[in-house]
Amino acid sequence: MTESLALYRFDALADAALVHAVSTRLGGGSLLPTAGLNLGHTVGDDPQAVAGNHALLAAALGIPSGQIVSAHQVHGNQIAMVEQSDAGRVISETDGLITETSGLYLMLRYADCVPVLLYDPIRQAVGLAHAGWQGTLARVAARTAQAMVSDLGCRVEDLRAAIGPSIGPCCYEVGPEVVTATVAAFPDAPGLIKRRQANGHAHLDLWAANVRQLEQVGIDLIETAGLCTACRPDLFFSHRAEQGRTGRFAVILGLRPDRI
Repeated sequence: MTESLALYRFDALADAALVHAVSTRLGGGSLLPTAGLNLGHTVGDDPQAVAGNHALLAAALGIPSGQIVSAHQVHGNQIAMVEQSDAGRVISETDGLITETSGLYLMLRYADCVPVLLYDPIRQAVGLAHAGWQGTLARVAARTAQAMVSDLGCRVEDLRAAIGPSIGPCCYEVGPEVVTATVAAFPDAPGLIKRRQANGHAHLDLWAANVRQLEQVGIDLIETAGLCTACRPDLFFSHRAEQGRTGRFAVILGLRPDRI
């Protein structure tokens, strides 16, 4: 964690050529109920506060805010390859971004859904996915990795992956329709649904579901943060824990322009 703005990073992605960070809700200028470093434009926050928070994050990472590309996330599995001409854009109806363009930074926003970060240190390419339960069952993480292979020339065995802070199996209670959909999507992984002994309610393990699909496409190096956003609404925004009245934290991932 970087103390100045409470940014988390992954050991698996430690590389001088790479910029990556998971923000928290600490710092920033937003007020309740989005208090702190809210980076979401669609949660009722003051637009000037959100813009200020974006500027703070970009400054903390030492990157130009105009070189960030984001997406309008819709809980799907569409992947977009972006390049320099996309800098500053919000890509419509997309939950995965990939690029090999140095100096361009991918950013997606979260408040319980799973951030999936991908990096190929050989081909020098990155990918970022947003995986809620719908995106997870639609294999958005695997599709992002596969797009890096098909569109950017990566080898899957070279990819490194990280699973960011998100709602954990401890807190993610789901209904029968999600249980049925999960079993259909992952028939070979029955452990993704866990039943609480006290009340028999079903909980979905999104972390394991995303790890499983990344393993199935051939990725060996996967680091999981293991931080539950619903357990820690003091640190992260959580849609479930805060009944929908909350902000969004972000993940930024990109290649330094001065990489060797």
